[in-house]
Formats: sequence, structure tokens, C-alpha cells
Amino acid sequence: MRSIGVRQFLFSRRAYGKSVQTPLVESLRRRILTTGPLTVADYMRECLTNPHHGYYMKKDVFGTKGDFITSPEISQMFGELLGVWIASEWQSLGSNNHLHIIEFGPGRGTLASDILRVLTQFDGIKERISLHLIDVSPKMREIQRKTLCSATADGSTSHQKSVYGNVDITWHHSLADVDIHGNCCVIAHEFLDALPIHKFQRNEKGVFHEVLIDVADSSSPHHFREVLAPTPNANSTKLVNPKDERDHVEVSPLAGMFVQDIASHINKHGGFALLADYGHNGEKEDTFRGFQSHKLVNTLEQPGEIDLTADVDFSFLRHCLSPFKVVTHGPISQQVFLHNMGISIRLKTLLNAAKTEQQRLDLLTSYKMLCSPDEMGDRFKFFMIHPHGHSSLPAAATS
Repeated sequence: MRSIGVRQFLFSRRAYGKSVQTPLVESLRRRILTTGPLTVADYMRECLTNPHHGYYMKKDVFGTKGDFITSPEISQMFGELLGVWIASEWQSLGSNNHLHIIEFGPGRGTLASDILRVLTQFDGIKERISLHLIDVSPKMREIQRKTLCSATADGSTSHQKSVYGNVDITWHHSLADVDIHGNCCVIAHEFLDALPIHKFQRNEKGVFHEVLIDVADSSSPHHFREVLAPTPNANSTKLVNPKDERDHVEVSPLAGMFVQDIASHINKHGGFALLADYGHNGEKEDTFRGFQSHKLVNTLEQPGEIDLTADVDFSFLRHCLSPFKVVTHGPISQQVFLHNMGISIRLKTLLNAAKTEQQRLDLLTSYKMLCSPDEMGDRFKFFMIHPHGHSSLPAAATS
């Protein structure tokens, strides 16, 4: 749920300073002293989703006043073109089918809002769609209701009506909670890069050891430090391909389980999925980062107060999907996807409708941020999952 391109390349790196004593520090310290160093995955999980002190659990972290800004917040064109893609995919399934749209980590609800605004303009589909939002943060659910629902929606139930037509919206904690019958469209935009990763580093003998988080001494600028496990463990043995030529490898078992759950869902109910995130195809090494106020910070700084993220390894996800009856397309760049879906035409229409020079400048700036190879155009990737026998639509063409 983040835009590393915007955060990493449009804002300067912040100088690392002495970590402050956040509410999560003492809890992590006690746990480490009791049971030993944590995996990076356990550290990420606590920092991001601890029920009381987790980064995502207590505030709105998006936008210029937060720690990062996402593509849907940059321009309405992003969500609108995803809406057009969903409509095209739905038509390929047969226009009489109901479509359950399932979005993971929906942020403020901006992407869902833009998608619904487009879909409810298509006769036939607007009567056959429902929206399911999966988010564990009470604060973000509250914001999503304000974005998507009528002013009378009080959040007392997990079911509401959208401001766009009569679309049903339901909130869930996990995909297992979504009880549907019929085709599904799964959207995960900037969701996978927040899932916990295990980090591994090759030692001088060429053997992979897991990177762990331990308590630091008083001379350290932070309360914690990274250390290597003294010997290979079960994770380094089972999760890392010994033939991998990289010196640093990051693996997210949860991301693998996530795409397998999606594939199982598609096999059972029909449908398709779109995963959009900063990532790579198995070539990157050390991508684990921290962000605060749109600047890079040390991952050990202010636990629970900063965003932690790692690039998605789409080659690993493809490997995890090999036992399932699905086909994958991508990863392709955001630039290719958006141009295939007609962003140039949409931009021209909006420019012609702009009433002021400032509006036109804002449109051109947002277009550049989304599509320029120097910003988000090449760094952000799109990965699609379909049932066997599906014909690739233009947006899924290889780059």
C-alpha cells in the first residue's frame, strides 16, 4: 500500500538519527531477550500490524500529510483505467455473470471509488457487481466508509451501500471470510510489499544464513540491530534456492500463500486477479526499506512509527502458482499497462475539459508521475492471474 517510486525518488533521503523510544520498543526488547532474535518477518509483522502499536492500525498514513502517496491518490486516471480493464475482463467471462470485486488493503478507498464510478456507468455490469474490502485496520475502515458510503453510514455494521448506484459493500478481515458464489475480481494494489519477508545473506563460504533482529548495545544509534544466524536454519534451507546467484535474497511465504489462496478462489468461483506493486522478476537483492514523511529511513528506526516495505518478487509468486490451473501474465510495467488501457486518450479528454492552466499542469504532472520511466512508470509492475484457457487482453501484453 505504498508508492516507493514517489517516496524514494522524488524525496531526498533523510539522515538517520538516534531512534526514539516508541511504545513498541520495550515489547520487542522483552520478546527478544526472552526467546532470542526475531526474524525480519516477525519484526515487520509487529511493527506494521501489532493490534495496539502497529503502524497501520492507528492513523491515516496516506497522502502528502502521511508517509507515502499511492497511484490512485495521484490521479483519477489510474483507478478509472483499472475500472475499464475490469469491465473488459467481465465481458470476456460473459455479460450475464455477477462479479464480486475483492480489494485487499484498500487504503482510503480512493481506488475502489474510481473503479465503481466507471463500472456503474456500464449498463449490465452495474446491476451485477458487489464490492468486498479486506482490511484489518479499524481506522482505515472508518476512512473507507467516508469515501465510499452515504453520509448516514455509521460503521456499526460491516455491510453498507455505495454512493455509486446501489452497489453492496462489505468489509472482511481475510479472504476466507468472503462467502461468495460466482466470478471474483481480486485487486491487490500496493498490498504485497507490506507482507513480512525473510531476509537471507550469503556468508564468505557461499552459504545462506538468515538475517535476524537482535537487541543493540548502548553505542548503537538504534535500539535493535541486524545479525546473521550463526548457522543455516530451517528457513534458509527450505525457502532459498541454493543455486540462487544473488548474495542477498528476500522471500515472503505469506505472499506465496496469498497468491495460492487467490488461485484456489479463482479455480472454485471463476474470475481473475490483478496484483500491482513495486517489484522485480527475481533479479533484485536487498530491497527492505523504511519510510517516514516521504523519506527513506533506517528500518530499525522508531518501530511502529514508520512504514516498512520490500519489493515483490514476482518470479517467486509465479513459482508458487505452478501447481494451480491458472495462467499468469506479467509482470509488465505500469507505463505499458496504462498506455495499453488508453491513458493518453483519457489525459487528452481531461485536458480539454480543464478550466484553468493550473488544472492542466496538475494533469500533466500526475501523468508524468504515473508513466515516466524515471518515476513510477517502470518501477511499478502489474501481474495478472486468470483461469486456464483465458486469452490475454491488450493490457496483459508483455512489455
